[in-house]
Amino acid sequence: MGRLDGKAAVVTGAGRGIGRAIAELLAAEGAAVVVNDVGSEVDGRGAGTNVADEVVAAIREKGGRAVASHESVADYAAAERIVGAAVREFGAIDVLVNNAGILRDRMLFNMSEEEWDAVIAVHLKGTFNCTRHAAVHMRQQRRGRIISISSTSGVYGNSGQANYGAAKDGIAGFTRVVSRDLGRYGITVNAVCPGALTRMSQTVPQSARRTRNERGLETGFEERGFPLRNFGPENVAPWVVYLATDAARDVNGQTFLVMAGLVALLGYPAPIRTIQKDGRWTPEEIATIFPHTLGMDLANPAPPERTR
Repeated sequence: MGRLDGKAAVVTGAGRGIGRAIAELLAAEGAAVVVNDVGSEVDGRGAGTNVADEVVAAIREKGGRAVASHESVADYAAAERIVGAAVREFGAIDVLVNNAGILRDRMLFNMSEEEWDAVIAVHLKGTFNCTRHAAVHMRQQRRGRIISISSTSGVYGNSGQANYGAAKDGIAGFTRVVSRDLGRYGITVNAVCPGALTRMSQTVPQSARRTRNERGLETGFEERGFPLRNFGPENVAPWVVYLATDAARDVNGQTFLVMAGLVALLGYPAPIRTIQKDGRWTPEEIATIFPHTLGMDLANPAPPERTR
């Protein structure tokens, strides 16, 4: 007997990588799954039905239940149809995994408006679209699990990913707020920052990786003691599935870092140090006291190049 027998799930971006691993494990645990994927390239261009269809076939071959959806999460009306597919085919939507995403890396001074808008539309607006429509059904049902994929690029920052990082950190903030909106109805809302080698991560140029590493911004999987062979997307799926089960009914509004065998609870933003006085600070006072208090060991992540 599976932990999710009788449950219905929607997984967006489920045609490859982390999304596919999540969809297949949800199905193995008994959930009926809507496998959503437009079948685009990493940058969001193009489309194809075969990507989602292949995952559905793989799930059915193992005795699971699944249907395909080929619509874009970035379209508000299409997102309603994606969620509606679970209700229509399986009678409910118990689990939503917001995983769909694209990547268009560019240094900020070279980034076009279209590159910004496209990434925000899929990641951040797409997460809103699907969550908003799922919440209507889950609120009526008085149950539901929503898990959204954030990223270390957002919570820590990666050079060249202003669009992606802003969207992913936005998803973490969205999660904290929406968990408060929906918790009273028996719905939990959590986020996961995965560390995995996927088609998307492998498109980052080696030159960009070197720059991030030089500035201390690269993830540094091997340096942290995790061999790269452990970084398959299948290692992220178990934690997402756990959050989808009744065992996690009281886990709400949290963000987790998941990579290889590591799972870490990330804290809410909180003050590290404070300075305080009666009345208003002057710029001169701040300039005098800041370097020896709040700023005494702050590191500039990208110091200016020294000129001769």
